[in-house]
Amino acid sequence: MLEFLRAGGPMLWLIIFFGLIGIYVFLEKFFQLRRNQVDVRELVTGLVNNLKRDSMIEAITLCDTTPGPVAKLLNAAIQAYQNEDDIKPAIEDIAKTELNRLESRLGILSTIANVAPLLGLLGTVVGMYHTFNGITVSSGMSVAALSGGVKEALITTAMGLCVAIPAHLAYNYLVTKVQSLCADMEKASSEILYFFAHRKEELKK
Repeated sequence: MLEFLRAGGPMLWLIIFFGLIGIYVFLEKFFQLRRNQVDVRELVTGLVNNLKRDSMIEAITLCDTTPGPVAKLLNAAIQAYQNEDDIKPAIEDIAKTELNRLESRLGILSTIANVAPLLGLLGTVVGMYHTFNGITVSSGMSVAALSGGVKEALITTAMGLCVAIPAHLAYNYLVTKVQSLCADMEKASSEILYFFAHRKEELKK
């Protein structure tokens, strides 16, 4: 392994560094998004049942004890309703905040997926430079002059792709999860707005 790292040159260390950052970001976002996933239908149903009984405290407690952006969005809607504020802007503000939180650091994975192959290509260029420089110094195409630079070029190219491909797949996977949570937020917001609109009409009668 040490021989492999030495043969790859400085570009290999940089590629590995970016790969470790990518692993950290992916694991952090994976567990964050996993914690935020809830059964939206069950949450909204429980919330509506409490609100129909005018149990505002129980409804807010349910939102506080449920993780994720959907619960925070519903909590904001309930509090806006209690304060007789406009519910839709309150929901939109929370949705923007939560969306920014969900999308945070995803750009790092996208950047790594794009930069890693370029670092591998740069390592290839450096390796080929060392190869031709060795040929010039040894005044001929000896195996010793060729092997070091060619090995460096191949290792950095391969490692660049080995980092970029998983990073690209991880980015797309996390984006899909974020989009799923956004769809849940949209569904929950439409249902709670529908409930409060009809609730107000019932109270006026």
